[in-house]
Amino acid sequence: MTVLQIMADSDAGEVRLRTDETDTIAAELAKRGIVFDRWPTLDALDASTSTAEILAHYDDRIAALNADGRYKHIDLARLQPDATDPQWPAKAAAARGKFLAEHRHAEDEVRFFAAGRGCFYLHLEPEVVAVVCEAGDLVSVPAGTRHWFDMGTRPDFVAVRFFEQEDGWVGDFTGDEIGSRFPTLDELVAAA
Repeated sequence: MTVLQIMADSDAGEVRLRTDETDTIAAELAKRGIVFDRWPTLDALDASTSTAEILAHYDDRIAALNADGRYKHIDLARLQPDATDPQWPAKAAAARGKFLAEHRHAEDEVRFFAAGRGCFYLHLEPEVVAVVCEAGDLVSVPAGTRHWFDMGTRPDFVAVRFFEQEDGWVGDFTGDEIGSRFPTLDELVAAA
């Protein structure tokens, strides 16, 4: 379930709004300059569904989003459990750890979740806006926005990523440990 939780940036316990209503989520994010949209999901997307198949399925929507040709690099981020790989838990933990620290990007961070879930935490003083994204959610975080991303203790998501530059995903880390003071994705979902 897609969830929006807005908290004071000085106190995660001060929840100003929590909702799973799509229209309210879109309106609240729009007030803050964040694009949120819903796209239909691909039925039966699993580990055997190729990147080409996924991108082809969303070709019309991707083309509309990129009508101005701004995004030169469109790819897929995929992290799904692999029971055949004994190193998967360590790989997943390492991948998760990379993005739990507050950072920002020189360009917009645009993601469409084709499957699974992840949570963007947007540090928009004086609040932190947590957006739990699920399959079908598209979110665009403006360039320069301080944020962090949690994929949970058992990462499982497939997301289409849009970049202007090939290294657009590289973060500029702020050094602020604010992320450690807020509920994790798993905790936000469990609170539902």
